[in-house]
Amino acid sequence: MSPATRDADGVTQASGDSALAALRGATTEVALSPLTLDVNGEQRTIHVPAGTTLLAALRDDLGLTGAKYGCGHGGCGACYVLLDGAAAAACTLVAEEAVGRSIVTIEGLGQGDALHPVQRAFLEEDAMQCGYCTGGMIMAAVALLARTPNPSDDDIRDALAPHLCRCGVYGRAIRAVRRASR
Repeated sequence: MSPATRDADGVTQASGDSALAALRGATTEVALSPLTLDVNGEQRTIHVPAGTTLLAALRDDLGLTGAKYGCGHGGCGACYVLLDGAAAAACTLVAEEAVGRSIVTIEGLGQGDALHPVQRAFLEEDAMQCGYCTGGMIMAAVALLARTPNPSDDDIRDALAPHLCRCGVYGRAIRAVRRASR
Protein backbone atom coordinates (compact mmCIF):
# COMPACT_ATOMS: atom_id res chain seq x y z
CA MET A 1 0.00 0.00 0.00
CA SER A 2 1.39 3.38 -0.92
CA PRO A 3 1.82 5.98 1.80
CA ALA A 4 -0.88 8.55 2.44
CA THR A 5 -0.43 12.12 3.49
CA ARG A 6 -2.40 14.41 5.74
CA ASP A 7 -2.90 18.04 4.81
CA ALA A 8 -2.66 20.92 7.26
CA ASP A 9 -6.29 20.36 8.29
CA GLY A 10 -5.65 16.68 9.06
CA VAL A 11 -7.51 15.38 6.01
CA THR A 12 -6.01 12.16 4.68
CA GLN A 13 -4.97 12.41 1.04
CA ALA A 14 -4.70 9.31 -1.13
CA SER A 15 -1.37 8.86 -2.87
CA GLY A 16 -2.90 9.98 -6.17
CA ASP A 17 -3.79 13.27 -4.53
CA SER A 18 -0.19 13.90 -3.45
CA ALA A 19 0.45 16.52 -6.14
CA LEU A 20 -2.67 18.45 -5.17
CA ALA A 21 -1.78 18.12 -1.49
CA ALA A 22 1.75 19.35 -2.22
CA LEU A 23 0.31 22.39 -3.99
CA ARG A 24 -1.63 23.17 -0.83
CA GLY A 25 1.61 22.89 1.13
CA ALA A 26 2.18 21.52 4.65
CA THR A 27 1.84 17.79 3.99
CA THR A 28 3.63 15.13 5.93
CA GLU A 29 4.05 11.42 5.39
CA VAL A 30 1.97 9.38 7.82
CA ALA A 31 2.51 5.71 8.56
CA LEU A 32 -0.60 3.60 8.10
CA SER A 33 -1.42 0.78 10.51
CA PRO A 34 -3.58 -2.20 9.58
CA LEU A 35 -6.62 -2.68 11.81
CA THR A 36 -9.24 -5.40 11.60
CA LEU A 37 -12.65 -4.29 12.83
CA ASP A 38 -15.83 -6.32 13.30
CA VAL A 39 -18.33 -4.06 11.53
CA ASN A 40 -21.91 -5.16 10.97
CA GLY A 41 -20.90 -8.78 11.47
CA GLU A 42 -18.01 -8.73 8.99
CA GLN A 43 -14.28 -8.61 9.66
CA ARG A 44 -12.98 -5.58 7.76
CA THR A 45 -9.28 -4.70 7.51
CA ILE A 46 -8.34 -1.08 6.94
CA HIS A 47 -5.07 0.84 6.92
CA VAL A 48 -5.27 4.09 8.88
CA PRO A 49 -2.92 6.50 10.62
CA ALA A 50 -2.60 6.05 14.39
CA GLY A 51 -5.18 8.14 16.20
CA THR A 52 -7.82 7.92 13.47
CA THR A 53 -11.27 8.15 15.00
CA LEU A 54 -13.70 5.29 14.60
CA LEU A 55 -16.03 7.72 12.84
CA ALA A 56 -13.38 8.62 10.25
CA ALA A 57 -12.53 4.95 9.71
CA LEU A 58 -16.18 4.03 9.20
CA ARG A 59 -16.94 6.91 6.86
CA ASP A 60 -13.67 7.40 4.97
CA ASP A 61 -12.22 3.91 4.85
CA LEU A 62 -15.31 1.67 4.88
CA GLY A 63 -17.79 3.94 3.11
CA LEU A 64 -20.36 3.67 5.90
CA THR A 65 -21.69 7.21 6.01
CA GLY A 66 -24.79 6.74 8.18
CA ALA A 67 -22.94 7.96 11.27
CA LYS A 68 -22.46 11.70 10.80
CA TYR A 69 -19.82 14.15 11.95
CA GLY A 70 -21.52 16.78 14.07
CA CYS A 71 -19.56 18.24 16.95
CA GLY A 72 -16.40 16.12 17.14
CA HIS A 73 -16.57 15.64 20.91
CA GLY A 74 -19.57 13.35 21.52
CA GLY A 75 -22.01 16.08 22.43
CA CYS A 76 -24.55 15.92 19.59
CA GLY A 77 -25.23 12.20 19.02
CA ALA A 78 -25.02 12.31 15.21
CA CYS A 79 -22.14 9.81 15.15
CA TYR A 80 -23.61 7.13 17.43
CA VAL A 81 -22.96 3.47 16.65
CA LEU A 82 -23.40 0.36 18.76
CA LEU A 83 -20.18 -0.82 20.36
CA ASP A 84 -20.70 -4.23 21.98
CA GLY A 85 -24.41 -3.37 22.04
CA ALA A 86 -24.06 -0.01 23.81
CA ALA A 87 -24.59 3.34 22.10
CA ALA A 88 -21.24 5.07 21.64
CA ALA A 89 -20.05 8.32 20.06
CA ALA A 90 -17.77 7.18 17.22
CA CYS A 91 -16.17 10.63 16.99
CA THR A 92 -14.59 10.24 20.44
CA LEU A 93 -13.22 6.73 19.97
CA VAL A 94 -9.88 5.99 18.39
CA ALA A 95 -10.32 3.18 15.85
CA GLU A 96 -7.72 1.04 17.66
CA GLU A 97 -10.04 1.00 20.71
CA ALA A 98 -12.68 -0.80 18.67
CA VAL A 99 -10.46 -3.72 17.62
CA GLY A 100 -11.92 -6.96 19.00
CA ARG A 101 -15.29 -5.35 19.69
CA SER A 102 -18.56 -5.59 17.81
CA ILE A 103 -19.46 -2.42 15.90
CA VAL A 104 -22.92 -1.98 14.40
CA THR A 105 -23.74 1.03 12.27
CA ILE A 106 -27.14 2.21 11.07
CA GLU A 107 -26.39 0.38 7.80
CA GLY A 108 -26.08 -2.90 9.70
CA LEU A 109 -29.37 -2.82 11.60
CA GLY A 110 -31.82 -4.22 9.08
CA GLN A 111 -31.86 -7.66 7.52
CA GLY A 112 -31.54 -7.35 3.75
CA ASP A 113 -34.32 -5.04 2.60
CA ALA A 114 -36.23 -5.40 5.89
CA LEU A 115 -35.88 -2.49 8.28
CA HIS A 116 -35.09 -2.95 11.96
CA PRO A 117 -38.23 -2.38 14.08
CA VAL A 118 -36.84 0.91 15.40
CA GLN A 119 -36.11 2.14 11.87
CA ARG A 120 -39.64 1.16 10.82
CA ALA A 121 -41.15 2.94 13.86
CA PHE A 122 -39.21 6.13 13.06
CA LEU A 123 -40.68 6.04 9.54
CA GLU A 124 -44.20 5.29 10.79
CA GLU A 125 -44.06 8.17 13.30
CA ASP A 126 -42.39 10.52 10.78
CA ALA A 127 -39.64 11.01 13.37
CA MET A 128 -37.24 12.73 11.03
CA GLN A 129 -37.05 15.88 9.03
CA CYS A 130 -33.61 16.68 7.63
CA GLY A 131 -32.33 13.28 8.83
CA TYR A 132 -28.93 14.37 10.10
CA CYS A 133 -29.59 13.24 13.69
CA THR A 134 -31.87 10.31 12.84
CA GLY A 135 -29.24 7.57 12.58
CA GLY A 136 -27.76 8.44 15.96
CA MET A 137 -31.18 8.58 17.60
CA ILE A 138 -32.09 5.20 16.14
CA MET A 139 -28.85 3.64 17.40
CA ALA A 140 -29.47 5.03 20.91
CA ALA A 141 -33.05 3.70 20.80
CA VAL A 142 -31.86 0.22 19.71
CA ALA A 143 -29.39 0.14 22.61
CA LEU A 144 -32.09 1.29 25.05
CA LEU A 145 -34.59 -1.35 23.92
CA ALA A 146 -31.96 -4.08 24.12
CA ARG A 147 -31.36 -3.34 27.81
CA THR A 148 -34.88 -2.08 28.70
CA PRO A 149 -37.52 -3.70 26.45
CA ASN A 150 -40.41 -1.71 27.98
CA PRO A 151 -38.91 1.71 28.74
CA SER A 152 -40.76 4.51 30.44
CA ASP A 153 -41.03 7.89 28.73
CA ASP A 154 -38.31 9.10 31.11
CA ASP A 155 -36.05 6.22 30.00
CA ILE A 156 -36.65 7.18 26.37
CA ARG A 157 -35.97 10.86 27.04
CA ASP A 158 -32.75 9.97 28.88
CA ALA A 159 -31.58 7.78 25.98
CA LEU A 160 -32.31 10.51 23.42
CA ALA A 161 -31.04 13.40 25.57
CA PRO A 162 -27.52 13.45 24.06
CA HIS A 163 -28.97 13.95 20.58
CA LEU A 164 -29.32 17.42 19.17
CA CYS A 165 -32.05 17.88 16.59
CA ARG A 166 -32.37 21.32 15.06
CA CYS A 167 -35.62 20.29 13.36
CA GLY A 168 -37.28 19.49 16.70
CA VAL A 169 -38.56 15.95 16.12
CA TYR A 170 -38.12 14.97 19.77
CA GLY A 171 -41.81 14.27 20.41
CA ARG A 172 -42.09 12.09 17.31
CA ALA A 173 -38.85 10.30 18.19
CA ILE A 174 -40.20 9.46 21.66
CA ARG A 175 -43.40 8.12 20.07
CA ALA A 176 -41.30 6.07 17.63
CA VAL A 177 -39.29 4.45 20.41
CA ARG A 178 -42.50 3.78 22.34
CA ARG A 179 -44.00 2.17 19.19
CA ALA A 180 -40.90 0.02 18.63
CA SER A 181 -41.08 -1.25 22.22
CA ARG A 182 -44.56 -2.75 21.67
